[in-house]
Amino acid sequence: MRKGKLLGIGVGPGDHELLTIKAFNSLKEVKVICAPKSAASKPSLALSIVQPVLEDREDKYDILEPLFPMIEDKNALCSYWDDAAVLIIQKLNKGVDVAFITLGDPTVYSTFSYIESRITNQGFIVEIIPGITSFTGCAATAGISLAEKDEIMVIVPKVDERLEQILEYADTFVIMKTSRHSEVLEEIINQDKREKEILSIQNCSMDDEMVLKGFFKDKKYLSTTIVKFKEKKIE
Repeated sequence: MRKGKLLGIGVGPGDHELLTIKAFNSLKEVKVICAPKSAASKPSLALSIVQPVLEDREDKYDILEPLFPMIEDKNALCSYWDDAAVLIIQKLNKGVDVAFITLGDPTVYSTFSYIESRITNQGFIVEIIPGITSFTGCAATAGISLAEKDEIMVIVPKVDERLEQILEYADTFVIMKTSRHSEVLEEIINQDKREKEILSIQNCSMDDEMVLKGFFKDKKYLSTTIVKFKEKKIE
């Protein structure tokens, strides 16, 4: 009996029109959609992005909504990922393909990687369909280039002491989830005396999208700050 295949589909930063054609076509055909939620009471943002595509389908499909809470306890997280993998494998063993949808791209800071390794280790085929990343979407929204010529760009997933250590070695920094540590980030960036452009973007490509020069002070989750240094560091 044919086993099902797991599809890791990047759904982009927020606007369903930013779905790739391949993602669109796959979502039109796959029989099971896996859309993790951060809390039982909260809808899946990834699912809301693809909802217009799913609403146009005439055939039946199932939705799996495993819980992926935003916690730091690695052992607890592994348990949630294990549970999600079990749900997916149950479908794959029946010969049904499953699409795991994730914000941005499945290969960039996505929990899909934890599911992928579990599914691959069980001998199933996994296919990744890339999506537009949040930071390229943010750059497009802000109307700026992230990197030119031989400029070095660094993607920073978390504001901590590592950023301060590498600041002088790159020209552009894309700092994700910056609203959690905006004051610390501002202090670190201002230590570098190079001329710079700072733009912060919230809820990229969504209805409540916002672009600000400087740093956001609120605590919204989907916040990204782009820092472009305009000159090489002078010793």
